[in-house]
Amino acid sequence: HLYTPFMSPGSLTEKLSFFIASYTPADRISEGGGHVDEGEDIEVVEMQLDDALAAMFDGRIIDAKTIMLLQHLKLKLAGLLP
Repeated sequence: HLYTPFMSPGSLTEKLSFFIASYTPADRISEGGGHVDEGEDIEVVEMQLDDALAAMFDGRIIDAKTIMLLQHLKLKLAGLLP
């Protein structure tokens, strides 16, 4: 668990929990990785960090949750986070 921020304080009470973890292809239980019976429609996209950061800066990645996690990972790898 990394953190649980308000996504839009002042206008929403929604909080999201952010996690980061390792996984292997063996962890997937279906083509997308999730439980079909639970309605999980997951598309797994694997990118190198530099490619993901470039996609963030050129507008291909626009989801705030993904951007926050990419920035966290970059700071962690740079030794700026514990």
